[in-house]
Amino acid sequence: MLVFHINYYVVAITDVLTGKPLTSQDKFSFDLKPITSEEEWQLLIHKTLQDAEHLAVLIENLNPSYLDLEFTDPKYGTYYRNLLGVIEHTHYHLGQISILKKIITETKIREKDQHT
Repeated sequence: MLVFHINYYVVAITDVLTGKPLTSQDKFSFDLKPITSEEEWQLLIHKTLQDAEHLAVLIENLNPSYLDLEFTDPKYGTYYRNLLGVIEHTHYHLGQISILKKIITETKIREKDQHT
């Protein structure tokens, strides 16, 4: 769920950088159908990594003069604010994922130790 949520905003920024309108809405950023197989999980991971790479290339090639321009609408601030925002948002949730992974791993180890 968090991986989808992170990527939702990566795709939103990518769309704008490729000339598409901003159509994302916060209320849809968790709209992921349940993942029911390892294959579905791997597809989500693959898509997320591809989308992140695409965004990185777009940012690399972005004319610096865009950074101070309004990002689609004045209420969203500048391109700079939105690019920084998606980076901070990604790091925040990657931190959550890391903590959850650690908790799950430690719980499994404790449970295994209790049964041996």
